[in-house]
Amino acid sequence: MPRRIASVALVVRDYDEALAFYRDALGFDVLADTDLGEGKRWVEVAPSGGGTSLVLAEATNPTQLAAVGDQAGGRVFLFLETDDFARDHAAMLAKGVTFLERPRREAYGIVAVFADLYGNRWDLIEPRSESDR
Repeated sequence: MPRRIASVALVVRDYDEALAFYRDALGFDVLADTDLGEGKRWVEVAPSGGGTSLVLAEATNPTQLAAVGDQAGGRVFLFLETDDFARDHAAMLAKGVTFLERPRREAYGIVAVFADLYGNRWDLIEPRSESDR
């Protein structure tokens, strides 16, 4: 199998609130929610359709808590691709997701920045198709 990034750890304040956001607001699938003992869990989510998963890692010390919502220093951290920007944008708005800008067309596709429940910035993007180029 070729090498790939299988998962990315995302530091969160609370397992359950993060799980609810990614499952309910973004429509991600819950791949795992396993009790590891001593208050730790393995919580893994991913967009339906596959791709890289997020391991929701609950902060356990002041340094980790300080990183919640700012894992990329205020830059866009993650990129959520879709095959239908209008559909997903409308669904996310209806579920209370905060978009930080209006959708815009760029050379690479339709995009808008949104924030997760902690403030991490994401791009929702529908890449240009080959026929659009």
